[in-house]
Amino acid sequence: MTPLLRNTPIFSIAQGLLVTVAALVVTCAALVGFNLSPDKSLATLPVAVMYITTMLSSFPAALLLEKIGRKKGFMLSTLIGISGGAISTYAIINNEFWTFVIGIGLFGIFNSIGNFFRFAAADCVTHEFKSRAISFVTLGGIVAAFVGPNLANYAKDWITGSQFAGSFAVTIFIYLLMLLALSFLYLPRENKGQNETSDTSEPRPLFNIVKQPTFIVAVTCAMLGYGVMAFMMTATPLAMQHHNHTFSDTAFVIQWHLLGMFIPSLFTGYLIRYFGIYSILIAGVFVGFTCVVINFIGHELNHYWASLALLGICWNFLFIGGTTLLTETYQANEKAKVQGLNDFFVFSSAAFASLSAGYIQFNFGWDVVNLGVIPALGFILMSIVWAKRAQTS
Repeated sequence: MTPLLRNTPIFSIAQGLLVTVAALVVTCAALVGFNLSPDKSLATLPVAVMYITTMLSSFPAALLLEKIGRKKGFMLSTLIGISGGAISTYAIINNEFWTFVIGIGLFGIFNSIGNFFRFAAADCVTHEFKSRAISFVTLGGIVAAFVGPNLANYAKDWITGSQFAGSFAVTIFIYLLMLLALSFLYLPRENKGQNETSDTSEPRPLFNIVKQPTFIVAVTCAMLGYGVMAFMMTATPLAMQHHNHTFSDTAFVIQWHLLGMFIPSLFTGYLIRYFGIYSILIAGVFVGFTCVVINFIGHELNHYWASLALLGICWNFLFIGGTTLLTETYQANEKAKVQGLNDFFVFSSAAFASLSAGYIQFNFGWDVVNLGVIPALGFILMSIVWAKRAQTS
């Protein structure tokens, strides 16, 4: 059985479980933070810390996986996720805001390792299948879109007197399922992709890699695309609460946002091969602008639903396109440092976006949140045009 057929479905399952936890956290962590924190502008701090710990751990995670092997590293990292679930549950029961922040931070450390599922899948296949492998891995998020928000809503009152404690207790079992799935991986050449066995060239200095126009636009699209998504998604539960929507409405909107993020993965890889990476990246930018326009029209449930679904599609095109483009910028013996640096930038953006989302939403409102993403989308578009011109010159 080829690695594409054997390993990619396992990575897709693991990715789905990872996104299930992330969806659960995004759906209710800001509301938990709002309830626990004496300073309501810090409501989104737990989500921001999740991205901060992901950012800080990304480069060490890449080096760790290279040193001990991806399968072993992935399996061991689930213990960090289990700890995060246990600490978060304890914090909610005991009304301890900063302990809750620590628990959510442990989810971020796990995510820094789990985010390499997509790279591991791409490294298992030949060049022509890379975009398909990356897309297939992200397909796991489709199931997570249904499970994560609904699980947050269904389990929120399981522990009497501690709303949402049951939601976070469930994450412990999710990580145990992930541990089981990862045990079936077969990676006989963990440090080499299918087309990388003969690479004996010297690794280039990191500066020589990052100055490539292809690298710059790949990181820009993934980094700012993720930042735009995290900024708006993190603020959404607070905005909907402010406009008197119920938590079940919020869970519904986040569910459709996640469907927008992952359903396009059924065909994004094919679209990239047919239309080209740059066309898909540009399409992602314009979908993002459409999302902003809808948010200015009104605050009804349908507005949040349509906007967040489109925000998911924007993220999908920019993130998968950027990740696919990144795989063209490094040799086999350079992948650990390049992938780690990419994720450091991506989750730096997400951390800043999540941290600022709560403050801006609480102090200035939903319209200002939407105005804040316009410059980022414009910069992405300019970087794509610049890179295309650099290629043809």
